Amino acid sequence: MRPVIDSERLTGIIDFIQAAERLKDTLRSGRTSNGRAESTAEHSWRLCLLVIMFEKELAGCDLHRLLKLCIVHDLGEAISGDIPAIDQRANDDKAARERADLMQLCAPLPEDLNRDILALWDEYNAAATPEAILAKGFDKLETMLQHNVGRNPPGFDYAFNLDYGVHHTARHPLLAEIRALVDEATRARMRASSNIPG
Repeated sequence: MRPVIDSERLTGIIDFIQAAERLKDTLRSGRTSNGRAESTAEHSWRLCLLVIMFEKELAGCDLHRLLKLCIVHDLGEAISGDIPAIDQRANDDKAARERADLMQLCAPLPEDLNRDILALWDEYNAAATPEAILAKGFDKLETMLQHNVGRNPPGFDYAFNLDYGVHHTARHPLLAEIRALVDEATRARMRASSNIPG
């Protein structure tokens, strides 16, 4: 029986998948509902779950492409880790570093897949296509949802969420509707954490 796939191609794909496994150990600042630091892999998984829940509302969108963007958007963090949004600064080299890390991670891949993954990341980063606009917005919303459900440390800055990613979540009506609900939940969490009534 003839092989279905060239052995060199298969080896490159498996090597990439094994290297990408590090995303499971790449911790973020967000906490799960039991107080454990979430991993970037968990964030990406839940981001994709969030997206597929709105398949009906996203009619006309290329859902497959949107999910690919969501899966790829933080892959580079497997190399250098995550920088919490609250610690990011304008004009830092985060995007350039993440792209360089992604290139390193994708090195074992066959040329066509390497090129495809980098093109998806570039599309996400530019946030110009309908799917990339949605991916960026949903990414911000998933992070905020995690902050609202997580068992966060004392003094957690919930107010940061109210400004976080506003530009990205305002670029599509569905994102804006979800954002309004998430902001309401954030304000409720702020009141609860401050013991402020109502």
